[in-house]
Amino acid sequence: MYFGNYGIPYSSAPFEQNYRCYSASFIDKPHLENGDKVVMPPSALDRLASLRIDYPMLFEVHNPSTLRTSHCGVLEFVAEEGMIYMPYWMMQNMLLQEGDIVRVKSATLPKGTFVKLQPHTKDFLDISNPKAVLETTLRNFSCLTIGDNIMVAYNNKKYYIDIIESKPANAISIIETDCEVDFAPPLDYKEPERVTPPPVSVPAQSSQDATPPPEPEEPKFSAFTGTGRRLDGKPGKLSTGSIPSTSSTTPTATTSSVQKPTGTPPAGAQRPGKLVFGGGSSNAPAAAKLPSTKKEEVKEEKKEPEASKFQAFSGRKYSLRD
Repeated sequence: MYFGNYGIPYSSAPFEQNYRCYSASFIDKPHLENGDKVVMPPSALDRLASLRIDYPMLFEVHNPSTLRTSHCGVLEFVAEEGMIYMPYWMMQNMLLQEGDIVRVKSATLPKGTFVKLQPHTKDFLDISNPKAVLETTLRNFSCLTIGDNIMVAYNNKKYYIDIIESKPANAISIIETDCEVDFAPPLDYKEPERVTPPPVSVPAQSSQDATPPPEPEEPKFSAFTGTGRRLDGKPGKLSTGSIPSTSSTTPTATTSSVQKPTGTPPAGAQRPGKLVFGGGSSNAPAAAKLPSTKKEEVKEEKKEPEASKFQAFSGRKYSLRD
């Protein structure tokens, strides 16, 4: 396919022509897959030489059937007339099949200052130095267009990367320019699920760590709460917490403690070996015959309940002869 009026210069008109596209495998140039450059026929070079275009040469490629558009550079002008050879990944981006018609038009693109890339898989991030690999690969590219899916070959493996943002335009030139590059999370990246930590169980305290039970309080001292003891061995009459009784029992004299009078007993007197209960006249002589020590003992015993306070060593001594 040739231009009409060939040889007449069109200095102000852009270059625009339709070609049938084929992949790089048809021309036996596999290195085309590592960049975005195409191979055009020699007639295109003659046409471009007569036009005022910017160098390096950049082109806009458009698929009329799908309305997909991209941009590329040119590597050589050795293709057959009416044909163009382009990387297979570019044909996939534009949804082109072998032999489809593509429109090629000269373009002028601004130098890029920023581009944001998004790998398809997380494998690209596993490369030891992805920045160096990307810089080496992009040397074979002339321009980048938002929506394109470029291919990066490294270590016998192909990595596909989407162009999701570029500045200052949707299509930029990356030839001899300082361009800032940013990466978006890969398409297959998933946020790690937040794992709720299990509740921490407090271990049971061992017998050593257990808090010892409180010690019982020592009983408070209370003075004079013991039981009183008599020095003569007889049971005491007062006990702890008891109220002393005011009643006292008068000891009864036995026949052994009564001295037998000598001679004839007077009238109404007690007969030997007999005890008389009742009768006021017979009690007086009996009481009179008691030894003086016994009478004092009776008096002291009557007075003991009246003393409410304990007096140590206040008893009286007794003789076994009594």
